[in-house]
Amino acid sequence: MSTRCPALLIAAPASGQGKTTLTAALARLHSRQGRKVRVFKCGPDFLDPHWHELASGAPVHSLDGWMTGPEDVAARLHDAAQEADLILIEGVMGLFDGSPSAAELAQRLNIPVLAVLDAGAMSTTFGALVYGLVHYQPGLRWAGVLANRVATEHHADLLRAGLRDPALWQGALQKVTPAGDSSLLPERHLGLVAAHELGDALQRLDAVADALAQTPLGQRSWEQWQAWAADFAAPAAKPAPEEVQTWLQGCTVAVARDAAFSFIYPANLDCLRAMGGQLVFFSPLAGEGLPPCDAVWLPGGYPELHAAALMANHAVQEDLRAHWGAGKPIWAECGGMVALCEGITGHDGQFAPLWGLLPGKAVLQKRLAGLGMQQLATDTGVLRGHTFHYSRLDSPAPVLTRSSRPGQAVEESKGEALYQHGSLHASYFHAWFASSPRTVARWLGGVDL
Repeated sequence: MSTRCPALLIAAPASGQGKTTLTAALARLHSRQGRKVRVFKCGPDFLDPHWHELASGAPVHSLDGWMTGPEDVAARLHDAAQEADLILIEGVMGLFDGSPSAAELAQRLNIPVLAVLDAGAMSTTFGALVYGLVHYQPGLRWAGVLANRVATEHHADLLRAGLRDPALWQGALQKVTPAGDSSLLPERHLGLVAAHELGDALQRLDAVADALAQTPLGQRSWEQWQAWAADFAAPAAKPAPEEVQTWLQGCTVAVARDAAFSFIYPANLDCLRAMGGQLVFFSPLAGEGLPPCDAVWLPGGYPELHAAALMANHAVQEDLRAHWGAGKPIWAECGGMVALCEGITGHDGQFAPLWGLLPGKAVLQKRLAGLGMQQLATDTGVLRGHTFHYSRLDSPAPVLTRSSRPGQAVEESKGEALYQHGSLHASYFHAWFASSPRTVARWLGGVDL
């Protein structure tokens, strides 16, 4: 069985063109009109989904042919189509980048593609780039193109005139920036500033949604949107029975969740619950101690931006040390691992002490220290995930294994180390829990499975 629903995949020729802005603006525009919008993000990403969730009012899940798997992609889109009026999918990097690419996803599912291009420094060449995007991979279903960061109406006219196919034109957006800010969605070293960190985030989205409402795309009638509908079939394959065993039944997992620990896939929380885990959340930045629990998950985030506040929370430090001293499990991921180390040296050369449960010190670099899809092979299964960080950690803690690129063998000094320090497992590796629930249950359940 399949369910039909209007859908768009928002793509671009490269990163930084305005995919997130356009996707969030579309979601906000339609949700303001009373429609139920579900937004998805291609590839691994923790920051863009914060904006899409604010715009749509619904959780945002990742779609990736390798990390999450085609069955998971099909199941999530089918479920969304059954309840939503509109499905929006933000692509990753450029339309044809990566394997599988956003273009492959769009073609496999017959979802129309809407391209957004930063046209701030071009005119007629805009048409050449659009022509290349449209004709590079035959078989794609095209909804059109939108020009971003356009200076004037005359500039928009020049861009439109350069198109070989005028029917592709969905309008132009001029640069929208709040007073006193240089950009609508500000960025830092790991990407966009999360929506919950800005008090005027919703006003920012409303401003760009208002601008979008003046374009042909924004003025498209709901009847016209039906021409962009796609059929979303139920997945043909089901997860293996062992994937849903309740290995964490009776286990309470405490999850840190605030501005310092915000890199959390909603699907990972769902996976823990599916295994019987009882989740409780706490905020170290708010001064909260560790709630009563059997296991702790410290997700990634920005501990380096909040080192002083984290160090001021003496209660949570003592609680974590007591938890670890009692042999109870801790899984610390990327920023969560950094928070547990002795400290980090920032871009300014200043050393900021941190919780010191994991031996070793981190250094924040200006260049990326890790980027890309990774797999982590253990004796209970292979976890899929990714890595994306600017810091590096020098730790004497024992290394159990290292991650590797998809389909490749583990190599010494390559990939991300998986450290074990007593009952603590830690790595820069961001895991997609559903790829090997047994492994996650072993780390957090503290038992052999």
